[in-house]
Amino acid sequence: MPLISEHTFTSPFQNFTREEWKRLNGQLSNMLAEEDLGALHALNEPLTMEEIEDIYVPLAHLLDVHINGFRELHRQSNDFFRRNNSQLPFIIGIAGSVAVGKSTTARVLRKVLSLLPNKPKVELVTTDGFLYPNKELIRRDILNRKGFPESYDTKELLQFLSDVKSGKSSLTVPIYSHLEYDVLPQDKITIAQPDILIVEGINVLQVNSRRNGVFVSDFFDYSIYVDADEKNIVDWYIDRFESLRATAFQNEKSYFHQYADMSVEESTEMATRIWNEINRPNLHENILPTRYRADLILKKGSHHFVKRVKVRKI
Repeated sequence: MPLISEHTFTSPFQNFTREEWKRLNGQLSNMLAEEDLGALHALNEPLTMEEIEDIYVPLAHLLDVHINGFRELHRQSNDFFRRNNSQLPFIIGIAGSVAVGKSTTARVLRKVLSLLPNKPKVELVTTDGFLYPNKELIRRDILNRKGFPESYDTKELLQFLSDVKSGKSSLTVPIYSHLEYDVLPQDKITIAQPDILIVEGINVLQVNSRRNGVFVSDFFDYSIYVDADEKNIVDWYIDRFESLRATAFQNEKSYFHQYADMSVEESTEMATRIWNEINRPNLHENILPTRYRADLILKKGSHHFVKRVKVRKI
């Protein structure tokens, strides 16, 4: 029997090179200013106007197609049921590894979506705020597994998403401090009737983050996975750790102040150990297996810029 060629199997995704993708570019009614870049990108993650125009503007217009379809379905559903239910937020989930650049993707997308012609109200929530407080992680003996599925208060996260999709007008979300490496119990942000809600976190597409058979991703109307080769992610993680050691870790209030006096070599060794003992197992066991559950995959090259886009066929 002849061997079956790999080309015999079709993919549920359409593949676009960067050049192909950027030719889908539309026009925003208001463009970003150069000074916006500093507020959008994270430490050691380069961001240029070219990246925004080539990658995120087409992405915003693709999402606008889905959002308009979502609104039309709502209108027709109201007509069918003879009801006048309020429009619910369109929820976008963004997943990916530690250090891959999810936060930058989420912030840029929030900004670009807000510049669409109808000027939607766009809010951003990170799942870090739904981590159990450190004292609870210590009680459960899983502080060293922070970021793994069991370290999140999944019940609270699912309740929040359920409330959003139930049409609740105002909701509060806990805040996580990376300086203190803990949830801030007294600090909250308020989410009040956004048109679009972006939910960003490493765990959002994990099928084992559930309660009573309900998954976090069940509440998403569109999902994005930020991807890169593991070698690149490890390099970015080590570089970020060293940059933090030289800056944020110098603050005596920082949970990681203990690393402030390390040499560059010691910092690299410590970051590599943390990656191998915590982040790599989490990536392979929980995060990477969810990649193809996403509707769209942004694949980054070694310099943090997107080189390829995969979009699920409809």
